[in-house]
Amino acid sequence: MTENYPSNEQFEQAVMVLNEGGIVGFPTETFYGLGVDIFNDQAVDSLFRLKKRDYSKPILVLISDLNMLSGIVSEVPSMYENLMERFWPGPLTLIFPASANLSPLITGSTNTVGVRISPHPVAAELCRRWGRPLTATSANLSGGIPASNVKEVVEIFGDNINYVVDGGNTPGNKCSTVVGMDKSGLCLIRQGQIEFGEIEAAL
Repeated sequence: MTENYPSNEQFEQAVMVLNEGGIVGFPTETFYGLGVDIFNDQAVDSLFRLKKRDYSKPILVLISDLNMLSGIVSEVPSMYENLMERFWPGPLTLIFPASANLSPLITGSTNTVGVRISPHPVAAELCRRWGRPLTATSANLSGGIPASNVKEVVEIFGDNINYVVDGGNTPGNKCSTVVGMDKSGLCLIRQGQIEFGEIEAAL
């Protein structure tokens, strides 16, 4: 449990906001993230506008368990199986071929989707209660420093964010490491908390 674990009412409020197409801030193992329903294009569009984010940039997604992968990816590369077993839950985002039912707003029209399972108890519980994949883009204006606590989330977005689940301070420092595949095999897309050498060694 985190030092400031949210009440049952906070989780219920967050899920209600998500169901209504709103934007919810919540703590993760890196920074605070911004969650919306990935299958609600209007909600995803609101997220882009809130962050002032370029529409060509894809949005990373959180799942609560491996069963959720089937609804958002078209295949699971065999190379990823060891990585999921070794690093999930954890700050490793894997880039999968996207399912055809995913909006190009989520994929950035790349036909791929970045996914991870968060080890943070609040993020994990919110995703479990929500019961579907959830966006996990960092709580910042595009290009800015992400928020590490509720105060910073409010300072950045003010009343433009619908609800924030208070889980205390997050570690900050580094985002998740993002890894994908190219013709030569595994490739590093963004260096984060996990060193790429450690990921390669797990293969």
